[in-house]
Amino acid sequence: MGASPRELTAGFKGLHWRWYVRIGLTLMLVGGTSTVAVGLTNTRMPDLTERGIIARLHPSDLEHAAQDNNDCSRTRPPNGICSASLNGLSNNFGTGVNGGSSARFDEAFELGDELFSHVFTAAEGGGANVGNGERYTRMPRADLNNTTLNLWANHFPSRATGPNAASCDACHDEGGADGAGVVSNNVHRDPTHSGAAKTIQRNTPALMGLAGLQATAEEITEELQRDRDASRADACATGSDTRALSAKGISFGSITSRRTRTSPCEVTFDTSGVRGVATDLVVRPFQWKGTVATVRDFVRGAMHNENGVQAVEMARDGNDGDGDGVSNELTIGDITALATYMSFQPRPVTLQELAGITNPDTRQPFVTLTTAQNNAINNGRTVFDRVGCDTCHVPSTTLDSRIWQEPSDNANFRDATFPAGQSPASRGVTPQNPIRVDMTRHGPDNRFVIPNTGGDLLGSFRRAGQNGATVSSFTDYRRHDLGFEVAEQIDEEGTGASVFMTRALWGVGSTAPYMHNGTATTLTEAILLHGGEAATVRSNFRALSTGDQSDLIAYLNEHVLFTTE
Repeated sequence: MGASPRELTAGFKGLHWRWYVRIGLTLMLVGGTSTVAVGLTNTRMPDLTERGIIARLHPSDLEHAAQDNNDCSRTRPPNGICSASLNGLSNNFGTGVNGGSSARFDEAFELGDELFSHVFTAAEGGGANVGNGERYTRMPRADLNNTTLNLWANHFPSRATGPNAASCDACHDEGGADGAGVVSNNVHRDPTHSGAAKTIQRNTPALMGLAGLQATAEEITEELQRDRDASRADACATGSDTRALSAKGISFGSITSRRTRTSPCEVTFDTSGVRGVATDLVVRPFQWKGTVATVRDFVRGAMHNENGVQAVEMARDGNDGDGDGVSNELTIGDITALATYMSFQPRPVTLQELAGITNPDTRQPFVTLTTAQNNAINNGRTVFDRVGCDTCHVPSTTLDSRIWQEPSDNANFRDATFPAGQSPASRGVTPQNPIRVDMTRHGPDNRFVIPNTGGDLLGSFRRAGQNGATVSSFTDYRRHDLGFEVAEQIDEEGTGASVFMTRALWGVGSTAPYMHNGTATTLTEAILLHGGEAATVRSNFRALSTGDQSDLIAYLNEHVLFTTE
């Protein structure tokens, strides 16, 4: 039996070297008392004059990102401060500072970093007109419904939650900046506006390695759709075809094609055999239900729902969709910058990786592991495979291309039109002129060379072959039914009340609590909640010796978040 999980992780919770310091003044307001009539509520947001006072006394230094030369003149963000055009910066590798990155990527990343940590004031459109004089709420308020006042239930786009925070990093801080969230930061959602009986919860996920997740989803989608197209071609030739759907060694069931017309050939698809993915065969790797395909879509939805800060591509140009008196809260370029920043938070690492790399400040390894700890990790890795965890939590996949771009050159992973109806091309967002990044070399953080790898960096994805990359995310990019143990009151997305996307386990040692609603305080609790398709694996875990169970937890806990700038 190896080291206990407590022994293994002791001393490693401080492995985060990114520090944010906010210096401010504490004010004591002293004045007279007044009587407020019980039962009266204030539904008014700060008016134009009051927002002006707020902006004057609390000036914003937020620099909004301009996608092109017209972005800020067209959008006119509240504080009027805009960067130079992102599209006007060089997109050539070698013009930036991050190991040969581009100037365009560097600028977008830095602007996105600023947006992520910025605390939005009422003058900037932070929060929304919830009702009862409130700008933020932890609980959905479908009961606050008044189209004239534009309260919670009347916002455009329709909201399912929040706003619940004035900045992104108010919730994403467990395991370090851009990390997960504690259970008290859970998001309460009412997607059907039906009240508390139909409310569900979501735990805040860590935001590491997102570029690798989207890139893998794109390549899996391409492979699955090639299988579908080949089945169509064979059905045209022979009348019908049933074909297995497989990508990167992962099965997604099967599809049957039947010819319904000969000249020209027309085919219908029977998708009843498709497993773990929508019938359009597009893998959507984000959100707990696997319903969002791109980081960009995730970003703009979160800014609206969680922060009450609306992008023009979400709420329309010049439209105050959430009743706070402010429009044009985020530019097109802001969402590009946020998507870039979030995509290139460094991939999670392992304690064994950190033990092999010298901290330049101390000239000692970042982590020192004992023989017992290494033995526990190594045995736990074997146990992980033996009980069947790797069936769904596939340790790694290999990308054919290590180049990430925003917007994607895959039409399934970019907007044909923005949610508010604008043409992305008319606003400077085109696959012909994207931000391009080498995922194995250009990450800004954790730029430490891993020994004996030919130059692989701790914060970037490892190279695979001539042009590829390895994404060690521990997911099969599929949805699975986990049984009644996790079933929710409603089927929010139409995928099944107990169906969830396989959660990527990288970084799991830093991101408690676990499961979609944070109900599992420990990894053992999370394992024991796996029913449905995972019930056999749970039984296998329960049948292990205490030593093997402990080593399995030690192996999971060695996957951590780590960031240095």
